Amino acid sequence: MTVETPVAGPSHGFFSKNLISMARIFSVFALLAILGYWARPIPLDIWIGLPLVAAGGLLRAWSAGYLLKTRQLAVAGPYAFTRNPLYLGRLLLFTGFAVMATLPTRANLIILAGGIAIFFFYYMPRKERIECARLLQTHGEEYARYKAAVPALFPRLTPYRGSDDAGSGWHWSRFNRNREYMMLIVEAGLVGLFAVRAFGWS
Repeated sequence: MTVETPVAGPSHGFFSKNLISMARIFSVFALLAILGYWARPIPLDIWIGLPLVAAGGLLRAWSAGYLLKTRQLAVAGPYAFTRNPLYLGRLLLFTGFAVMATLPTRANLIILAGGIAIFFFYYMPRKERIECARLLQTHGEEYARYKAAVPALFPRLTPYRGSDDAGSGWHWSRFNRNREYMMLIVEAGLVGLFAVRAFGWS
């Protein structure tokens, strides 16, 4: 799913949206830092969480290479199966890291349950409400057909065949522009930290 940039309007609205976006990003990194500091992972939890983290990271990297914000409706690659592959990847990453980050009294599982509840009962409904309206206004009937055929989160079994063109394949320039490499670096570092603690490497 494409994500629209702020439309032209009062400058205070633009800066407000940017501040909110920055606050959300900071909160994610702050949570990861807390988990990294307090976690005392064990090997079993690493093996359980690692496939989820790997799947989430790869899905987001795959999605970022197709996403051309505001210019084109992404309907190819992972977007042919789910309208929100980046959000699905985020859910997989959060679940995997929450499992791996063993905390005293298994508090990490409480964090996981709370995070999943927020994701499904607040985050996704809000995103669907705001972004669907925006994309429908921008792309019209093309997006209406796509929305009717492709699930919001959990993927369909067969790819959607829409108004795709030859230039909509995975592009390194798009991946780089969307800065998903930054998340890959953070993910790899956190996995490495957990592995060192779990297996006692030095």
